[in-house]
Amino acid sequence: MGPGQARALQTLAPRWVLPFAPQPLDAAAVFGRQAPLVVEIGFGMGDATAAIAQAHPQNDYLGLEVHPPGVGALLQKIEGAGLSNLRIVMHDAVEVLDAMIAPGSLAGVNVFFPDPWHKARHHKRRLIQPPFVARLASRLAPGGVLHCATDWQPYAEQMREVLEAEPLLRNTVEGWAEPGTRRPQTKFERRGLRLGHGVWDLVYARR
Repeated sequence: MGPGQARALQTLAPRWVLPFAPQPLDAAAVFGRQAPLVVEIGFGMGDATAAIAQAHPQNDYLGLEVHPPGVGALLQKIEGAGLSNLRIVMHDAVEVLDAMIAPGSLAGVNVFFPDPWHKARHHKRRLIQPPFVARLASRLAPGGVLHCATDWQPYAEQMREVLEAEPLLRNTVEGWAEPGTRRPQTKFERRGLRLGHGVWDLVYARR
């Protein structure tokens, strides 16, 4: 962790990081307004998270991440850009969804470039699995959107199989969504594209 990230964790976390609590989040009280709430799971260093929050001030955003350097980096971006519509929870996403996010309360969920766990014996560790997707779908309001993206085609194909099998979700397009239409490119993504990697986006809505 860089010194700037460590300093951000120490000085900015009390303002922008919400403690995990075993009770539903009162988003209106946290953000001081009634607005659509979007959750991002595993935001990495927070580049896309901050850019999306800045581009869509009409929405409120909650980022879930357990990696301290990433949290520190996003805190720096929040403070630097003056983002009042973004908060963070440093805790396991499954526990946050179960305890803090009420069913049918989210306008959207973003899962961008989760670890693909390339080796076959590690596939069970992949985030996008049927029980987790069912949990995500249950937290979306009708019409709410689940947006996933990956640069690993086998994982993309597995994601699509899982999402197609979830009865609460429907694909918003025929096949793959156009990359970059609903999110900014990340540094990670741009590097992959330079290396010739593909990118696959899936955008599904709650029925």
